[in-house]
Amino acid sequence: MKKSILAILSVVTIAFTSCTSDSPEVTPSTSFDLKVDDLKGDITNNETVTLDATQTYTLTGGLIVRSGASLIIPAGTTIKSDPTADGEKAKTIFIAVERGAKIFVNGTSAKPVVMTSGKATPTEGNWGGLIICGDAKVNTGDNGTSEVGGLLYGGNNNDDNSGKINYLKISYTGSKFSDSKEYNGVSFFGVGRGTEVSNIYTFESGDDAVEFFGGAVNATNLVLINSYDDSLDFADGYIGTISNVYISGISFGGIEGSNNGQNDIALPMTDAKLSNISIVKGTATKFTASEKAINFKEGGGKQTYTNLFVDGIDVFAKLDGGLGATARIAAGEFKVNGINFVAANNTSLFYNATTQTGAGAGANLPTWADWTK
Repeated sequence: MKKSILAILSVVTIAFTSCTSDSPEVTPSTSFDLKVDDLKGDITNNETVTLDATQTYTLTGGLIVRSGASLIIPAGTTIKSDPTADGEKAKTIFIAVERGAKIFVNGTSAKPVVMTSGKATPTEGNWGGLIICGDAKVNTGDNGTSEVGGLLYGGNNNDDNSGKINYLKISYTGSKFSDSKEYNGVSFFGVGRGTEVSNIYTFESGDDAVEFFGGAVNATNLVLINSYDDSLDFADGYIGTISNVYISGISFGGIEGSNNGQNDIALPMTDAKLSNISIVKGTATKFTASEKAINFKEGGGKQTYTNLFVDGIDVFAKLDGGLGATARIAAGEFKVNGINFVAANNTSLFYNATTQTGAGAGANLPTWADWTK
């Protein structure tokens, strides 16, 4: 009997040892604490966090989605910045997606996702904005650091996927990070074309409305209203297509397109193709469009505009006088409405042919943007 019991125990021991050694490693649970009235912190441990569209969240600090993790924001969700945040505190309030992480802004035309100021009387610069970092190519190096947020970005995967943004209203962004840096409305750092970007509405951005730092992500249906630097900006070897853009209320450039600030012929060279664009200066005296409809800057790269309409700006482009930009223009790589740009034609006659409808309705908001009203 003792021998039988010992034999049974031995078999059980062997079976238990074999089972435990072959078991998959258990993923540790996340330490992220989702609070409606105190939204901040790091989403880690490869977890997916989903917000509740029936709640209005108060963003009180940096909300960072770390590599491997995901954040899902359902249609109709509202996120407001801390209403008490001013000065130094305002610059700590932002949403960021680390390289290797994903965000899903799943808005609809009837129920967009809203990110805005929590103040009773909101103004530009009340909070930071949305930052997305990816693994796509940039011409400033494979491991750059985002100008705000301090996150790594850039690599060699132009098909990289950082998730999806669809029907997002984002307003009163652009808090001052330092003496020389401010947040944009939405910043794309080395984001790949596997990421879906469509239907973004920005309002009262303290810096640029939307900016692409390299990468290869495509974007469509952008409505950029009242920006206090440039409205749309791309640089650092950005390669992609941007279509259906309505811009109104321009402080500096309607669009600023660059190649590289340190090396204006750096590779891969910026190659941006834009179509169906309306650039409207705006009637308020503060909107001076001091850097024109297009600021062809820091080498410029290759820029092609199709069906571009401009209203209220008599001089079309501000031109970088460096060798890189001069070479691009001479080679016919700055093309507008089927015509190679030449400095001698840098006037409204150059771009405001009656056949151009821009985003769809010339200087007026196009019907596809009715959801922003």
